[in-house]
Amino acid sequence: MDIDGKRVAKEFQERLKQKIAKEGLTPTLAFVLVGEDPPSQSYVKMKGKACAEVGIHSIKIELPESTSELELLNVIKKLNSDSTVHGILVQMPLPKQINEQKILLAIDPGKDADGFHPINVGKMITGDPNVIIPCTPLGVLKLLEAYNIETCSKHVVVLGRSNIVGRPLANLLSQKRAQGNATVTLAHSLTKDLPALCKQADILIAALGKANFVTKEFIKPGAVVIDVGINRIDSKIVGDVNYGEVAPLTSYITPVPGGVGPMTIAMLLENTYLLAKSGL
Repeated sequence: MDIDGKRVAKEFQERLKQKIAKEGLTPTLAFVLVGEDPPSQSYVKMKGKACAEVGIHSIKIELPESTSELELLNVIKKLNSDSTVHGILVQMPLPKQINEQKILLAIDPGKDADGFHPINVGKMITGDPNVIIPCTPLGVLKLLEAYNIETCSKHVVVLGRSNIVGRPLANLLSQKRAQGNATVTLAHSLTKDLPALCKQADILIAALGKANFVTKEFIKPGAVVIDVGINRIDSKIVGDVNYGEVAPLTSYITPVPGGVGPMTIAMLLENTYLLAKSGL
C-alpha cells in the first residue's frame, strides 16, 4: 500500500492554517538563497508558496554566487536581531567559498527552522520535548503516525548516515516517545552484507541518495519501506528504492515523488509556527 504523503501533508497544513488563524499569529520565515542553483531556487519557491497557503509570511533574500562568507554572516546577523523574523533557513548547498558549518553555527538556535544548529541537535539527541526537530526526520515520524505503523519493539534499519536524515532518524526512533522505542540499526553503503541486514528490517528507511539502490533482495516480505531519496535521472525524479521491484513485497511504501517530500515542507511550516509561538 502506498503511503500518500501529499494527502497527509495537505491535511496537516490545513490544521496548521486553522491554528495560526485562531491564535492570531503572523509567523515569519526568512529564506536566504546564495547563487542560482536551479533545484535550490525551485525548493525555495515551493516552500514560499506553502508558507503563503497556511498564513506564514516569508521573506526571500537572494544573494549572488560571488557572495563572501563574511557577507552571508552579516545577513544572518541582521536576521538574528530582527524581532519580526521567527525562523531562518539558509538554502543548501552553498558556494564553495562559504563554510556551511560556520553558517549553521551563526543562526540563532531560537530561529533555526531546519533544526540543524548543534545546540538543537544536542537537545534532540537527549530527548528534549521542546526542541525543533529536522524537517525530513520529523516528516517520516508523522507519516508513520498517520498510518498507525507501530515502531515499538520493531527492528528499524536506517540506510544512510547523514546528519540531515539518517543520524537524527536513528536517534529519534530509538527514544522513549511516540513513533519510537524501536531497535535501530544505522547502516550505510559500506556496511558488510547490506542486503542481508536490510532483509531483517520490519521498517526499512532508505536515505542514501543513490537512485534505485534498494532492490527486492533487501526486503523482508511485509516490511514497511520509507524512501527518503530524491534523485534525478534525466528529467525523471526517482527514489533510493527500486519501486517497481520492491512495492509488491511491502505492507506500506512511500512513492517518490509524493511520499516523504511533501511532509518535509509541511514540517518546515510546523517548525516556523513553533518558533513564532516560543518567541511571543
